[in-house]
Amino acid sequence: MLAQVRTYSLFGLEALPVTVEVDVSPGMPSYTVVGLPDKAVEESRERVRSALKNSGFPYPQGRVVVNLAPAEQRKEGSHYDLPIALGLLCAQGALPQAGLEGIAAAGELGLDGELRAVPGGVNLALGALAEGFKLLMPAASAREAALIEGVEVYGPENLRQAVEFLTGECSLEPTPPPQSVDALEAIPDLLDVKGQGKAKRALEIAAAGGHHLLMVGTPGSGKTMLAKRMPGLLPLLGREEALEVTRIHSAAGKLAGGGLIRVAPYRAPHSTISDAGLIGGGSVPKPGEISLAHRGVLFMDEFPEFSRDALEVLRQPLEDGIVTVSRARASFTFPARFLLLAAMNPCPCGFWGDSERTCVCTPTQRTRYVGRISGPLLDRFDLVVEVPRLTPAELARAPEGEPTAVVRERVLAARERMKARQGKLNSELLGRALRQHTPLSPSVEALLHAASKRLALTARSYDRILRVARTIADLSSSEHIQEAHLAEALTYRRSLG
Repeated sequence: MLAQVRTYSLFGLEALPVTVEVDVSPGMPSYTVVGLPDKAVEESRERVRSALKNSGFPYPQGRVVVNLAPAEQRKEGSHYDLPIALGLLCAQGALPQAGLEGIAAAGELGLDGELRAVPGGVNLALGALAEGFKLLMPAASAREAALIEGVEVYGPENLRQAVEFLTGECSLEPTPPPQSVDALEAIPDLLDVKGQGKAKRALEIAAAGGHHLLMVGTPGSGKTMLAKRMPGLLPLLGREEALEVTRIHSAAGKLAGGGLIRVAPYRAPHSTISDAGLIGGGSVPKPGEISLAHRGVLFMDEFPEFSRDALEVLRQPLEDGIVTVSRARASFTFPARFLLLAAMNPCPCGFWGDSERTCVCTPTQRTRYVGRISGPLLDRFDLVVEVPRLTPAELARAPEGEPTAVVRERVLAARERMKARQGKLNSELLGRALRQHTPLSPSVEALLHAASKRLALTARSYDRILRVARTIADLSSSEHIQEAHLAEALTYRRSLG
């Protein structure tokens, strides 16, 4: 007898329809899975067999063939366990096929029949929504899937409860979505950082205009402390943005519950990460750290310590806001529009320019250290700021700064001005749009041309200074860029040579 169960194949951020066809026929006992299954799907036989037995259901004694259609599409993951088990019961007559009409199923089975969580619940729910199906999946994943409005998600605890729900022997209520939690309170406050007024101002400008920022300073100067406070300066994500970010984290198996991700993500990969870890990897790639930071902050500490390959893969997403991963069968594109915060020491020993400790590096070593960052990549930072280490006496005298909430209000107001004027952040202005929205008076233009000659600015650097100056003007509620705004923007073009 032939049975069919609907499920989905997770393909990047997409959930593609898959029909699990199960045929049980007389013959020598055997179990065959076809349709490009991966190892986890092939191993489902023993999990499904034990789950059926320990749940009190029969396991077919004849020849079993499981086909995952369409056959040309690669199938990965353990979420095929539940639809295969339901198909086996249906093929034996223990579950009516009519009970599976309009139902899609996904879930991993334990040997005792318990249903275990699977990644990608949000994307699986979107697949069911597109077809008008209800979704049956483990209770541990159902709340994640219930974030998608318009699809009924049911979360049985085990295989027996799932079967009884399908046969009408027990009832399950649709799983309610978890409530979103405002996690802004969990973000450290800028008030905790003593001194470093210049660096805090750079954070404010970066947050307002979406500008990438490089912090240079000795160990212990507070670069990481500052970076951790950046998400608190950014606006909460709107529903569409939050859904987009939540989908990415769901596909990567990084969603920790608590509703849609409303606070800008913060990712801080270690310097030993590979380029695949940054952009995404796997035969069917999952999002990497770059995409997990989408609409948030990617903090890369010890920036020159990252491998050259890892640094160079940043160039495409920094310019285009996407990252493309190519595989033999297909190319995958993940969103990757993030704000890059990078931090580095001024030299290998870390103490070049320190007021108390002497640098032991030679000029050649310093040049080689900075040279690990390519010119084109370095040129993509709108802001470069020095973060000096303060002495105990300087810390004691440092005035109390502003709390995050106060700075955040200025950032939000500046962003509203940008949205009203051009519909996008200043960092996204290009070509003609940049010239249109950054008109310069003769005195400001003369100052910029003089600086361009003195600093030997590239065309890209020239435009980036204009964008930063426009952001500084917006933070000052100024309609036009003034000389003071441009002069401040020029102070963030520090040379690393």
